[in-house]
Parts: sequence; structure tokens; C-alpha cells
Amino acid sequence: MIPTASDIRKWRQGDRVELTIESLSDSGDGVGRVNELVVFVPDTVPGDRILAKMAIVKAKYATAQLVDVLQASDDRVRPKCIVADKCGGCQWQHVSYSQQLASKRDQVVQALQRIGGFGDELEVDDVLSVGEPFQYRNKSSYPLSVAERNQPEAKLRDPMRSIVHGHVIAGYYQKGSHSIVNLNQCPIQDVRLNPLLAEIKKDIGKAKWAIYDEKTHQGNVRHISLRVGRRTGELMLTIVAKDRKLNELWKQCNEWMQRFGLVGVCLNINNEKGNVIFGLETFCIVGRGYIEERFGGLKFQIRPDTFFQVYTEQAEAMLYEIEQELNLTGNETIVDAYCGIGTLSLPLAKQVKRVIGIEMQASAIEQAKINAEKNGIENAEFHAGSVETLLPLLMGITDEDIDDVIISPDIVLMDPPRRGCDRWVLNTLLKIKPNRIVYMSCNPATLSRDLKILCENNDYRLTRVQPADFFPQTTHVEAVAFLERVVVS
Repeated sequence: MIPTASDIRKWRQGDRVELTIESLSDSGDGVGRVNELVVFVPDTVPGDRILAKMAIVKAKYATAQLVDVLQASDDRVRPKCIVADKCGGCQWQHVSYSQQLASKRDQVVQALQRIGGFGDELEVDDVLSVGEPFQYRNKSSYPLSVAERNQPEAKLRDPMRSIVHGHVIAGYYQKGSHSIVNLNQCPIQDVRLNPLLAEIKKDIGKAKWAIYDEKTHQGNVRHISLRVGRRTGELMLTIVAKDRKLNELWKQCNEWMQRFGLVGVCLNINNEKGNVIFGLETFCIVGRGYIEERFGGLKFQIRPDTFFQVYTEQAEAMLYEIEQELNLTGNETIVDAYCGIGTLSLPLAKQVKRVIGIEMQASAIEQAKINAEKNGIENAEFHAGSVETLLPLLMGITDEDIDDVIISPDIVLMDPPRRGCDRWVLNTLLKIKPNRIVYMSCNPATLSRDLKILCENNDYRLTRVQPADFFPQTTHVEAVAFLERVVVS
């Protein structure tokens, strides 16, 4: 007899249990309960009644494998991708889109309450979603491998054979592994990229370019990266390799240019071990080294290794939310920390007195300046360096002296990496006290941690949080938080 949730017992690895999935975790797994034991089960949906097999059992939680769906939830849908159960690119193709949005809002709310200490009275809007939940990605990067690597006997015959020869495959890593799931198309990327994905890897195999092996650090070609301008339709291909020693590279790249109507083909050099995709050097082999895109009413140049939100329409909708919330008068000074290529800085510069952008990546600052000039924007300036270093310097303050402020911003806009803000950045904000802070984040946990620091001494009040779905079919959620300085009368 299979135990049910009503049984009181000590669970062990290998035990089978029936349970109902109640919610989705931040990592995408379904969450159910056996008495007081929380059980995480991948590939399940809230409302599913399932049979699961215990995998890891701890004192207060367990992980389990899905054995069978006994009664499917109304929110369980058929994935559009035939390898959705294997590929690690998406986690939620089997979950209805309405349930995805509800779970993402709950993810933000739970982080704000548990980590940030904010109460139920905080306004957290429904997740912003303006476009299609498929075919939205404007950029995709795929690691390469060869099919023969899954055949141990081939390696024994010739250790280099799996690098040089064989059927080249490209795709995302299988869930929980570094084995590539081969793809010829992807339902979440712009459909204009699918022909490139299917054909480029074939051509690389025909050219007999050695494919990189991350275990041995042998071989050469590591990734292919595809980019499209959603508004312009411009297409670009980038090959990521250890070095430039690729047979007849220019001839092959020129042929791709003609066949696919690309605006450019680039080569990025990454000779480092590890899983970082792009190296520091990028060369344009044929055509030009950027695509042009329209965003926020402006023209942008976007290079192969430039950070630009992968869901153009959703990012533009978030920009509109920020504009509406700030209700700009034209007299404001804005500091845009982590400004990138000016994606938010430049559209806002058209509506304010002055914008100062800060960004660690020097090449992004170079592009921001080009984009400002391209759009005739003269009231935006950009500085390369870390935010924790440059923000205090631009404000004219040190840890001991805050009397000689060079710039007194009305608004500080922040969009830091997943790890959130350095504490020195938060300390600087608490010293200069801009009237408004707009904090955009792709990580609800670090967002909540930083908001707690900004609000804990009643220096700032968190007025609103707007989540947005920049990554449909995945567990990731973006959110923007709006803070107002508390003025003591």
C-alpha cells in the first residue's frame, strides 16, 4: 500500500507517496506537504495530485521524483517544445501562463515579506506582461558539442576524434548537467533565429573546426551567439572560440552573410576555463560589429557582447511604468547606476534636465556615448567604473565628509546584477538622500535585502513594487521598486 499524506511516519529515500502540489518554488519545482514535511517535486503544477518517489530526505524538507500524475491540474498544459522535459533552458513550459504569472508575483511578495520584513500593506502589482510568452528572445547563445562524445568507445579509439570530427550539436544544457540537448529551433527565441541555429552548426561541422571540450580545454569553437533587432529585423552571428585559427574563416563568414542576410559576423575570443560565454576581445570578420534597434523612441547600436534585455517589448513596457511613476517635470537630475549602454538613461534624458550614467564595463560606456550622439542627446554624460567607487566621487563625498556635494540628484535609478548592490552603494545613497530611488532587479531576494537596508531607519518609504515577466517559461522574474525619501517636519 502506498502511504498518503495523512500517514505519520519517518520517510526514507525510495519511499513512494501520494501528495497534492500546492505552489511553485523559486527554483521552479512544485511544492507539496506530507504532514509537516515540505516536498519539492520537479515538473509538477499547483493542483496536481501525484505519485512521487523520495530522493533526498532532511528533517524539514525532502526532494522527490515525479513517478506519475494521478490527477492533472487545470493549469497543466502541453509544452510546445518536444525536449522541454530535458532541456534546462525553460522550467515551466508545462505550466499555464496565468499560473506562471501568479507564481512570479508570489515569489516577489514572499521575498519582500521574509527577507525585507515588509508587511501585507505594501502594494505589489500584478506581473506586467504585454507580449507573447513564446518567440520573444532577441538573443540566444548556445554551447557546442559533438554527438560522438556520448559514445565512450569513440573516445578510446582516438581522444581527439570527438573534438575534430562527428556531428556538431548545439543547444542548452540538460537540467542539472553539462550535457547538451541538441536543438534545431527554440520556441522562446525570435523565429528569425531558428534557421541560423539549425544551419550554422552544420556548416561548422563541414568546415571541420575543432569543437571545444570544457573538460580537457582542447578544441576551439565554444559557442554560437545569435542576435536580432526585434524592431529592425537586423541579424547578427557571433562565433566564440579560443583563438582565431579557423580554416577559411572569412570565406565561411561571408557565405553566411549572403545566405542569411546578416548585417555582420563577429568572432569573440575566450581562452579562459569556466562557463563564462564571452571573452574580452571581439573582432568583426565581415559586415559591421553591431545591430541597430529601436527602443523607447530612440535608435540603439547593440554589439555582440552588449547587455540588452532579451525581451524588448517587455523592457519597453517597464520603461513606460517608470516614466509614469516618476511623472517627470523636465527639471530633474537623474543618476543611472549600472546604466549599461544607456537603455534607460537615454529615453529618460529626453524628459529631464540632466542624466549621469555609471557602468563598470568600459565598452558599454563607449556605446552609451555613441547612442547619445546618434540620437542628438546632449544632456547625458557617462562614466566608466564601479558604482561603489564612482557614485561617491561624483557626489563629491567621502566616508567622513558629506558637506561638499558636487551633484545632488533628484532621482537615482539602479539596475544592478543579480548579487544586488554593494553595501557602500547603499551607504552613499543614505548619505546623499535623493528624493526618489528606482531600484530594478532580476533577483527578488537581493532586492528585498537592499530595500530593507534603505528603509530600516525610516530614511525611505517603499511605495510600490511592479514585477514584470522578462523571461516567460522560466522561473525568473524582474521587479522595479519605487522609494520616496521620508521628510521629517
